[in-house]
Amino acid sequence: MEMDREALIGAWRDCIRGADKSWVLFAQGTCVILTQPEPDLAAQARALLAEWGAVQVGTPAGDFGVITLDNGRGWVVTGHHPDILTFVPREELEEDAGELLVGMHGRSRRGEDAEALAVIHVEDRR
Repeated sequence: MEMDREALIGAWRDCIRGADKSWVLFAQGTCVILTQPEPDLAAQARALLAEWGAVQVGTPAGDFGVITLDNGRGWVVTGHHPDILTFVPREELEEDAGELLVGMHGRSRRGEDAEALAVIHVEDRR
């Protein structure tokens, strides 16, 4: 399911702390934060997501953590790379969705983004 581009951008702008952090957003809600930005941010983010984004159950690439956002918009799902995160909007899951369901949903979206590598936004804060 394709997510609303402007809603995703807004969600990530609200989530990311630090005015100097550049980041790249992918079509399914995965965000790559670039702590050491290179000249081509999109290419750098694609390379990181291609290397670190694929889901491999039973390995660290299948592990995840779930952060519930204070603003009620949803969750951020973390993975084995600290700068690759996936946003899961609250409206995509049932009200009583547990962390396991949220995490698996976010991990699945990260896997989709790692396969397609479709950049929808670049936030250049250099």
